[in-house]
Amino acid sequence: MTQIETTVHYNNGFGDEEDYMIQEDEWDRDMLLDPAWEKQQRKTFTAWCNSHLRKAGTQIENIEDDFRNGLKLMLLLEVISGERLPKPDRGKMRFHKIANVNKALDFITSKGVKLVSIGAEEIVDGNIKMTLGMIWTIILRFAIQDISVEETSAKEGLLLWCQRKTAPYRNVNVQNFHVRYLCLVLLFIGQSNLFTDDPMGNLNLAFEIAEKHLDIPKMLDAEDIINTPKPDERAIMTYVSCFYHAFAGAEQAETAANRICKVLGVNQENEKLMEEYERLASELLEWIRRTTPWLENRTAEKNMVEMQRKLEDFRDYRRMHKPPKVQEKCQLEISFNTLQTKLRISNRPAFMPSEGKMVSDIASAWQGLEGAEKGYEEWLLTEIRRLERLDHLAEKFRQKASTHETWANGKELILSQKDYETATLTEVRALLRKHESFESDLAAHQDRVEQIAAIAQELNELDYYDVAAVNQRCQRICDLWDQLGTLTQKRREALERTEKLLETIDQLFLEFAKRSAPFNNWMEGAMEDLQDMFIVHTIDEVQSLISSHEQFKATLPEADGERQAILGIHMEVQKISQSYGIKANLINPYSTITTEELLAKWDRVKKLVPQREGSLQEELARQHASERLRRQFAVQANLIGPWIQTRMEEIGHCSLEVGGTLEDQMTQLKQFEHVIVTYKPNIDKLEGDHQLIQESLVFDNKHTNYTMEHIRVGWELLLTTIARTINEIETQILTRDAKGISQEQMHEFRSSFNHFDRKKHGAMDTDDFRACLISMGYDLGEVEFARIMMLVDPSATGMVSFQSFIDFMTRETTDTDTADQVVASFRILAANKPYILVEELRRELPPDQAEYCILRMAPYSGPGGPVGALDYTAFSTALYGESDL
Repeated sequence: MTQIETTVHYNNGFGDEEDYMIQEDEWDRDMLLDPAWEKQQRKTFTAWCNSHLRKAGTQIENIEDDFRNGLKLMLLLEVISGERLPKPDRGKMRFHKIANVNKALDFITSKGVKLVSIGAEEIVDGNIKMTLGMIWTIILRFAIQDISVEETSAKEGLLLWCQRKTAPYRNVNVQNFHVRYLCLVLLFIGQSNLFTDDPMGNLNLAFEIAEKHLDIPKMLDAEDIINTPKPDERAIMTYVSCFYHAFAGAEQAETAANRICKVLGVNQENEKLMEEYERLASELLEWIRRTTPWLENRTAEKNMVEMQRKLEDFRDYRRMHKPPKVQEKCQLEISFNTLQTKLRISNRPAFMPSEGKMVSDIASAWQGLEGAEKGYEEWLLTEIRRLERLDHLAEKFRQKASTHETWANGKELILSQKDYETATLTEVRALLRKHESFESDLAAHQDRVEQIAAIAQELNELDYYDVAAVNQRCQRICDLWDQLGTLTQKRREALERTEKLLETIDQLFLEFAKRSAPFNNWMEGAMEDLQDMFIVHTIDEVQSLISSHEQFKATLPEADGERQAILGIHMEVQKISQSYGIKANLINPYSTITTEELLAKWDRVKKLVPQREGSLQEELARQHASERLRRQFAVQANLIGPWIQTRMEEIGHCSLEVGGTLEDQMTQLKQFEHVIVTYKPNIDKLEGDHQLIQESLVFDNKHTNYTMEHIRVGWELLLTTIARTINEIETQILTRDAKGISQEQMHEFRSSFNHFDRKKHGAMDTDDFRACLISMGYDLGEVEFARIMMLVDPSATGMVSFQSFIDFMTRETTDTDTADQVVASFRILAANKPYILVEELRRELPPDQAEYCILRMAPYSGPGGPVGALDYTAFSTALYGESDL
């Protein structure tokens, strides 16, 4: 027999190379001596191949026939290597089969295995010895070669592993792979209570447990081992390698499961914080959306009572409703910063809230709320002033209209009389003089009518609520005035025609009428002025009214002289009447004004003068009280404003200190916070004084540049600044503790940052940041510096904050989990498949985290994936923000 030598030459993974010599004469001699070896190899190798081919949905029945066309051989190599082979030839001719087998053999050779004397023709011809030799080569390369225990070769390592696993069992001494009970012992590690005295039963039980619980197919029958003095070493090594990989896979799965549990636990906690932020942001934004329309509503009320009620509602909002929301907004910003810090520490992508719920969105909505709030307060005060002015004008209109209507009442009837037709000459003259007196009176009332129209026009321009009634009344007065003018003109023309016939007139009565009418109008005007309402806002305005009143009082002696002169005319008429014995009814035909009326009006004027003076003095006292309120508010505001500025400077100085520890800075900031909180009663007292000023309708204060709005904004900014600064120090402490940064490193980072923050804005510009990195030993090119700027300034603002600087420095000095590590862990759980099944997740992970993965993993869309397969690669990269999942 000619000797054919097949050499399997491969690298064992430790730099050494091993050769397995397969000599056909020796192999034939062994098979002639014990044909059971071929049977055992055929059965074992067939089961081993099917354990992998079933992953591709197929199997073999006859090992020497089913590999002849090379198709299933190529499929087997793709499954166990996870790589794609060249596209097979689907033809049925012999050269097609040889080509397929050659592609498989070339792939084996490419993996570092040298095949000698194994050709494609022998495999295509169904040579059982060559086929078994080739399968053994594949088993050695892909199932046994990577086994290593304490840096031994593959075979020695596998044997050493068996010896360790069987060490606790008595009467078991594994020296080679011919021990018939070797598989039985391996299967029952930790389950020795299942052994019986029946070797055949023990082996069958072991095979069943391996197939059921370890997914190792039955490769031999118990009779093959029991009835064979020396079982085939290759079959036993193949079987044992399956146990090795099963137990090694379980240990890797446990490690992988622990890693995944840790990663998922962090992710679940972060998601809870995100959901809490979303909820609180939604509630705050909803409150702002409800409140802003109320503050933007500019629907004015018709009277002062309703507008005062609106002002009280606004004060309640400022005192009770807004302060808790200010605290909620501040707490929301702190929660957002804390969450982002935790995400950075755990190497997770930054949290992006839902659309419209970013911190900037909340700040923008808040700014809109405060803008509407400021405009609303100004509108309220302006509207109150407008209503006050309207009430004053309306009352003034009613007074003047009533006075004019009283005067005009009956004038139309008088002017329409034709009494001159039956009158004597004297009576006609009297009627003419009386008419002239009426015209003088009419001219005197022209100014009053114009004032009434002007007041009505102003009420229209100021949108007085009852302007329709005002316009109607004004229109009646104007129409009557026009009618009176027309009637007056007609009566004069009639009297003048009659005067030519009758020219007797009483000059004395005429003089009385002419002088009494203007005097009467003067007294009526004086009474109107003395009863006129006034609105003033300063002491100077009151003093001006008092000065005008004093000037009016100075004209009273002259007016009294005119009164006495008019009364003298009347007395002269009486004297002439008595002297000449006139019996006629002495009624002045030229005037309706009587001396009694003049005396009554004069007495009324003299009573109104001191009343007016008293009203002016009361208003002067009220303005002095308002001035005291202004000064009281100014004293407190001038103290509180600089105090707030000083605290802001102290907080800023503390946040930039380098000397002490972060805990020292935190202690100092907490002390500042306590001082600020205890100062709150001073703000409340100032609010009380401001309310008194508003209730007194005082709208300006020349004694201070601070308004209550300035103080409120400064106080809210102070509260926000101390809270934000404390949160930044807490974030630095959290970063330091989580990343293991020493206090000296934190001081070095702070010192470097402060040194290169040349403009002292709390942030470095691009040039300062580059200089800082160079000073710390970084060798920066343009590309590397651009990459670093993308990390510390993702928004491209051109500025690097201290927190971003700390995050970058800690990222450079610490190590964290990566997406590749998580992917590798999932690949171990999935038995090197590119996908993972639901049952594998539930078997390897705790229930809650298994369900978490199942709900969030996308279906696997790659080739060869069964129904229900999940894509763990996309899921793992999504955890670290490296995909769009």
